[in-house]
Amino acid sequence: MANALPAEMTVIETPVPGGPEALVPGRRPVPRPGPGEVLIRIAAAGVNRADCMQRAGNYPLPPGASDIIGLECSGTVAGIGEGVEGWTVGEPVCALLSGDGYCEYTAVPAAQCMAVPDGVDLIDAGGLPETYATVWANVFQACALGPGETFLVQGGSSGIGTTAIQLAKAWGCTVLATAGSAEKVAACEALGADRAIDYRKEDFVAAAREAAGGADVILDMVGGDYIPRQLELLNHGGRLCFVAFMQGPEALVNFGLVQRKQLVVTGSMLRPRSVEEKGRICREVSDYAWPRFASGELRPVTHARFPLAEAAEAHRLMESSAHIGKILLLP
Repeated sequence: MANALPAEMTVIETPVPGGPEALVPGRRPVPRPGPGEVLIRIAAAGVNRADCMQRAGNYPLPPGASDIIGLECSGTVAGIGEGVEGWTVGEPVCALLSGDGYCEYTAVPAAQCMAVPDGVDLIDAGGLPETYATVWANVFQACALGPGETFLVQGGSSGIGTTAIQLAKAWGCTVLATAGSAEKVAACEALGADRAIDYRKEDFVAAAREAAGGADVILDMVGGDYIPRQLELLNHGGRLCFVAFMQGPEALVNFGLVQRKQLVVTGSMLRPRSVEEKGRICREVSDYAWPRFASGELRPVTHARFPLAEAAEAHRLMESSAHIGKILLLP
């Protein structure tokens, strides 16, 4: 049950799609947890590239999703719905959301809630669920990256990139990453990348071949003309996975190469998946990734924290791509 909750809360709304200035504060009723749900008093919400797309009107919402932006959060349990076990009011929690992150309270299916990893600050934990679930579902579930393989992540200094570098390194892989400045290259290598490539100065295909001979798995957020080049770079039996298309989803591809090298090309979105699917991903992340924070193999990478009322500034920073790691909003 939820106790002593306020009637209303501050949220960030987007009445009309547009630029960062379209994000404006509003007031909404505080939700109550339904059956199977946990109510979270939010301490921090992660900002993701998909949030900017939704704000601009370029990200269709899955059926039933809230119009309030926000795909991940951390906080404390403020209420427990019927049938929920394993959580107590006041307990620290982080969660994968389908929306309702840019606000003070959110009701979340219990299956999408995870304990805050040992040794991780409650605020920093707000930037973990979406990136870790995305990397886990795509790199380790769909592409089955294994120890001893070579892994390349495009955009290594992003939230997804900083997560992927650390996870792949913890799994005993050779890790390559691309980044767009000397500072970002250094950050990727400090996180464990064996070779970080400044794509503004080097051809990433040639550099990756020189460093490791090729790649077994590539996680791509770029698309466009990177697609055929990545297929060339992949080793026999390699896997290419898309989680975004910042340069567009279309390219001229020689599928004879895919056939000859027995490549797998895949991609996915996390948000439209069922509660059951998300729950399975969250359980595996909790079981296999979270303990590595306590051991020091993984660490959160937070670039900036903004008050919730400054969501527009957080989006401007995200769209500038000047950040390394995660951007957080604090109610």
